[in-house]
Amino acid sequence: MKHFMIFLFTAFTISAYGQDKYNYVYFNKLTELHGTPHVIATIDNVGKMTVHNRYLLFINTSNGQSRQIDFPKDAWIYRIEQIRIDSLQINKVLLVAKTVNLDNSRRIDGSDPIQVILLSTDGQEKVQLTEDKFFVRTWVINRQTGAIVITGYYDSNNNGKYDKTDKNEILLYDLKTSERIAKI
Repeated sequence: MKHFMIFLFTAFTISAYGQDKYNYVYFNKLTELHGTPHVIATIDNVGKMTVHNRYLLFINTSNGQSRQIDFPKDAWIYRIEQIRIDSLQINKVLLVAKTVNLDNSRRIDGSDPIQVILLSTDGQEKVQLTEDKFFVRTWVINRQTGAIVITGYYDSNNNGKYDKTDKNEILLYDLKTSERIAKI
């Protein structure tokens, strides 16, 4: 009985002290935005077992001001790229991410669509170029014209799969105005 009580109290003590009650903030990546005083930090606020929130932080290195862009806690951020074309006066940030739970499952997962989002270099402007129901496949930037060409499809029957009934499209956007030029 004595050994059982010692084991029981030891197990209780270890389990009580073993639980982490604090949140941790992880700065995953810092990206300098050339030609501006800004830096982008990707940040995850993580608790004991889950991510509490995920966001981008635009930091002005000349005056210390910052601007936060929030995303769902289960968002997937694939790529952050600065698009700078001096001859056309274009200086933007391209963000490729999964931010929408289209199939209403428990969380954003591999079957949800990728969105293409355009941000200003100070984080003040945010324009989602592709619609939530558009599944992005590929994209390319034409630096001669300042346009982005995005290929993908609309899941027309809402089954979450790419099949014969889905409509393939090519979208063309002007990077300077963030407006769609054509749908092919």
